[in-house]
Amino acid sequence: MIRVALFEPEIPPNTGNIIRLCANSGAALHLVRPLGFTLDDAQLRRAGLDYREYAPVQVHDSLDALLETLAPVRMLAFSTRGKIPYDRWRYGADDLLLFGPETRGLPAAVLERVPEAQHLYIPQRPGMRSLNLSNAVAVAVYEAWRQVGFAGAAVPDPAQAIPAPHAAGDNAG
Repeated sequence: MIRVALFEPEIPPNTGNIIRLCANSGAALHLVRPLGFTLDDAQLRRAGLDYREYAPVQVHDSLDALLETLAPVRMLAFSTRGKIPYDRWRYGADDLLLFGPETRGLPAAVLERVPEAQHLYIPQRPGMRSLNLSNAVAVAVYEAWRQVGFAGAAVPDPAQAIPAPHAAGDNAG
């Protein structure tokens, strides 16, 4: 199961959206304290709707506590200072995707705990600061899930499927 860790998340609606994402993708969510909200925060509940019961969520007192719980684990740090584009990484089904707080990203002390070859980034246009946390997590989780064959995904009825075009322009009528 793909695992997502939010290090010191600050904004409840982002975490609520990520809970919903994890429920829909089968990813497990780990939150590292301190949190900028309580788990019964109305904004968190509103954004997560009724998906909380479908997403495994664990709260850890520190990064060390998280790593002790999951050991051994391959941790991938997502940062605007990353060295490898997220889509060039070969994900494993048990990888831990680590994201930092919305207002400052992963601190240097946390990045230092992850091998530099496992610092990933999501490309964006020059001069932009960063993506919204829940959007960045969605991009990364779906790429990791795609690479592991969308394990556990619902499969539509093949009789209802529309063949996809194989090249640009194939669907022109």
